[in-house]
Amino acid sequence: MADSAPADSRGGRGGFGRGRGTRGRGGRGRGGRGRGRRDEGEQAWVPVTKLGRLVKDGKIKSIQQVYLFSLPIKEYQIIDVFLPKLKDEVMKITPVQKQTRAGQRTRFKAFVAIGDSDGHVGLGVKCAKEVATAIRGAIILAKLSVIP
Repeated sequence: MADSAPADSRGGRGGFGRGRGTRGRGGRGRGGRGRGRRDEGEQAWVPVTKLGRLVKDGKIKSIQQVYLFSLPIKEYQIIDVFLPKLKDEVMKITPVQKQTRAGQRTRFKAFVAIGDSDGHVGLGVKCAKEVATAIRGAIILAKLSVIP
């Protein structure tokens, strides 16, 4: 036992002297590689279209004014402002495949119906590599296709 070095000379732990923490993957900050989630909270809506700016400023009071002049709705947040109590229902999720040289590429097609019980209804169809992405996109497309 006389030839063994004291434990505190090796950094306080046993082992094979793994360095002083200057190497390796630590200390790279939050995030690092990969896409991941950027911000979990809802960002404030910044309108892009003229109709969106008018809705956000409160110049247009109801969705009937939009339908009266047949204005195209390009932002789903406009529907969120006018119809806050929309319910969405995922009707069907279908895997679709494309044949490639290396095999098949599978994507998922989601059908989503959206509506309130007051006569507004919309249907959205979206195809994506992941089921959750397809459902999220189909909900947005269903909001854009809401009819009175």
